[in-house]
Amino acid sequence: MTESQAEFMDVTDLRIGLFIHIDLGWMSHPFPLSSFKLQSPEQITTIRSLGIERIRYSPEKSDPEPASIEKRDPIPLPTSPEDDERRRRNALLSEQNASLKACERQYSQAAKSYKQALEQATAQPDKSLAQCQSLIADVKGELLGLEECCIRLLSEQSGDRASLHSINVVVLSLLLGQALGMAEADLQELGIGALLHDIGKQELPSRLRWDDEQFSTAERKLYQAHVNHGIAQGKKLALSGHALLCIAQHHEAANGSGYPMRLAHEKISPLARIVALTNQYDNLCNPANPAASQTPHEALSILFTRMKSRFDGQTMSAFIRMMGVYPPGSVVQLTDERYAIVVSVNSSRPLKPRLIIYDTQIAKEEALIVDLEQHAHIGVKRSIKPIQLPRQVMDYLSPRQHICYFFERASSLSAGDDLS
Repeated sequence: MTESQAEFMDVTDLRIGLFIHIDLGWMSHPFPLSSFKLQSPEQITTIRSLGIERIRYSPEKSDPEPASIEKRDPIPLPTSPEDDERRRRNALLSEQNASLKACERQYSQAAKSYKQALEQATAQPDKSLAQCQSLIADVKGELLGLEECCIRLLSEQSGDRASLHSINVVVLSLLLGQALGMAEADLQELGIGALLHDIGKQELPSRLRWDDEQFSTAERKLYQAHVNHGIAQGKKLALSGHALLCIAQHHEAANGSGYPMRLAHEKISPLARIVALTNQYDNLCNPANPAASQTPHEALSILFTRMKSRFDGQTMSAFIRMMGVYPPGSVVQLTDERYAIVVSVNSSRPLKPRLIIYDTQIAKEEALIVDLEQHAHIGVKRSIKPIQLPRQVMDYLSPRQHICYFFERASSLSAGDDLS
């Protein structure tokens, strides 16, 4: 069907038997195909949760079920203020949950696509590279399509650690590259380099794939060799020079203390400076030994105080502004003594995070995200370790053992409760 013959309908009118076309990127919906005939109520429910109001369909390919009830204008019923507030909360909660599920679906699909690309890298390098390029183009397209975005904390993600780490580094690197004003073509190269920065670890034994302070001198030498393995693999994939530099230099340091070349300052490429920083941040939050993990707030503090000389100053400043003082995943105590977990930070207003507050009067599955920008009388008093929380607060806020990030429209998290 040509575009001029296209017909559209409201998603509220969808019925089984309609042949529909989802005009979104593959990362924006969970279906294996973008054009198909509706077979179940669950498919219709999923489409309605995508945030689109109208959808394209092919009448000649459709054999829809008849509408069971003729549509009539409903007779409005009298409502109380309590009913109105309940409906408002339910609508906000539904939007909040749909936005989170969309982020988690995109993140999981990206992780699966990355894993598939790695599995094909040796036998089918051309196909592997094409899949990586498509993945980054889709993620970048989602990011550039947002006028204003938030960095969003996700629920615990299942999957192999290498995939989760690489997608975290991709997401944070693209966000940081955008904050630094990089051109779209540079963001594509940055994304490829970030995605494949650890590809050389495939050549290492499993026990040596993650840095460990207990490594012997020989083990550390083997571990550090993953950079040279990565360069060799990147050349087989025919990566660009910019992407290869991300692999080659993601462990170099501005003060010359890195490896393998002990490069410093301007000798490290601008893209590699970004990957080096986001890689280190994620390794602090999600180390090989979970007992050594830092909270996002602690990780940012360590980067700025103890590791500041290792990173480019402009890149570090932009990263701190982007992540906020209390990055998503930070557990905090508010100025009114209540506990909360930061779930989102708007990079244009980093001092006003969005959080879920512990409230014994509200079930945790019904807790709304509170936007501190809408509540000037409430602020963050301090960051705390999850282990310091009372047990009931820990169960309610569910601090993440593994920190995973994605991004979403800033407006999707603009809701907030009355905190007076």
